[in-house]
Amino acid sequence: MPRDSRVEKRLLERERRFDREYKMKVKRSEEYEALEEVFDKPTLMLIYRMLNRGILSELGGVISAGKESRVYYGKVDGREVAVKIYLTGSAEFRKGMIPYIVGDYRFSHIKRGMRNLVSVWARKEFVNLREFMRAKVAVPEPLHVEGNVLVMRFIGEGGVRAPLLSEIDLSNPAETYEILIGFVRLMVKNAGLVHGDLSEYNVMMHEGTPYVIDVSQSLPISHPLAIELLTRDIGNINRFFNRLGVKVIDRNIFVEELIGSG
Repeated sequence: MPRDSRVEKRLLERERRFDREYKMKVKRSEEYEALEEVFDKPTLMLIYRMLNRGILSELGGVISAGKESRVYYGKVDGREVAVKIYLTGSAEFRKGMIPYIVGDYRFSHIKRGMRNLVSVWARKEFVNLREFMRAKVAVPEPLHVEGNVLVMRFIGEGGVRAPLLSEIDLSNPAETYEILIGFVRLMVKNAGLVHGDLSEYNVMMHEGTPYVIDVSQSLPISHPLAIELLTRDIGNINRFFNRLGVKVIDRNIFVEELIGSG
């Protein structure tokens, strides 16, 4: 058999084995088919390797879906996790990433290509989650990042995600507001970061505690866009809680307080 034919045969066998074993690892075959429709082969192979190496024990259904990513329910050794898989084929997504990466000294060396850019975006969210945790901000604990896949602690219970702030009636809005304003202060003062997209749609409520999510766009306070984004974040939170009758802090005074003393 010619060498090229042998190589092609091995590749074909490898691909068939991947399909067979991957389907066994994913909870239901229809969920595998849904994954296959959305993600390219390199992403599927990456997820399979993570399952095979024990980084993931099980991958289930979709928790949430957006233009930039899909989040799946999973388990690692019996512990519930969320698996965020960033899409690699969206030119609009790529265009939106650039302003949040350029000027961020932590990610100054980026290789060209959409997949490399998305991998940086995933790693950026992992790093931001880690920094926020160190600053005592309630966020999902980051567990692993590889390529365009991020694994983090699941916020919720029994496969049911915790509700967003926008989805529930708060029993004590003033207390929740104070906690979130405190988190903004910790982000800037302790982590040196600005969330960049903070609103009622990026906060989950679990067991009475607000958890800040979706932090891939978060950037250092030294970034050229930081003050504008910080002002917008506070404005978004103020607007939401003002509608609930909460007395809110003046956002311009608060921004000055946060950046004035360094």
